[in-house]
Amino acid sequence: MPVIVNGVELNDADLERELPLHAEAGNPMREAVTALVLRRVLLDEAGRQGLDVSDEESAIGALLASQAPAPEADDAACRRFYQMHPERFMVGELVEADHILFQVTPDVNLDMLKAHANVVLAELLADPSRFAEVAREQSNCPSAAVGGNLGQLGRGDTVPEFERAVFALPSGGLLPQLLQTRHGLHIVRVVRRVEGRLLPYEHVAKQIATALTSMSRDTAWRQYTKLLVGRAKISGIDLDDGEPERVFAGSAA
Repeated sequence: MPVIVNGVELNDADLERELPLHAEAGNPMREAVTALVLRRVLLDEAGRQGLDVSDEESAIGALLASQAPAPEADDAACRRFYQMHPERFMVGELVEADHILFQVTPDVNLDMLKAHANVVLAELLADPSRFAEVAREQSNCPSAAVGGNLGQLGRGDTVPEFERAVFALPSGGLLPQLLQTRHGLHIVRVVRRVEGRLLPYEHVAKQIATALTSMSRDTAWRQYTKLLVGRAKISGIDLDDGEPERVFAGSAA
């Protein structure tokens, strides 16, 4: 069924150009179509506002700047963010971590895999000294060859869910439950920690202001785009409530 937005049918050529931008999404085709729907809605509104849509990017940018402005982050907001998230402004903080990965693949029975991983975890909680041995036998990660050792990790070196877990563990700590990430199920321990130091607020104030202003702008743009989608005549696809905001956020990033 063709997707039609305000009387304009989305074409295959546009979809072929858009699709690679969503290759990492859970459903690349749907997210690519949704992104094209949002673009069409924005361009239609830009034209209605009298903007020149021959340069589509400039037209959309001008529309969002005029119709969905966002305030600049002030010093008070930046200081609150700094105080609430000190871990983001640490330098020199490192952990040496080991893990055992139980990879989740399309054909795996997740319940059975979790049950097996929990049995292995219970055995290691009872006898942590066997971690390297068990990692060599069980882990689906190349690090199995070195007993599951991932070496030294800094902030930003791993996926966020893994980072949160390892940087919250003490030296010698073994996470007492399985950690699930986009890569699979992990048994995780921290071998050693190197404590970092907190950068002074003055050194990061500009960085925080830029980030907060960007977050505020993106929120305003997503809300405005969602409003336009609600007014548009769209057939051939049913968008759920959060989908326009999610895809628009990914496109804006």
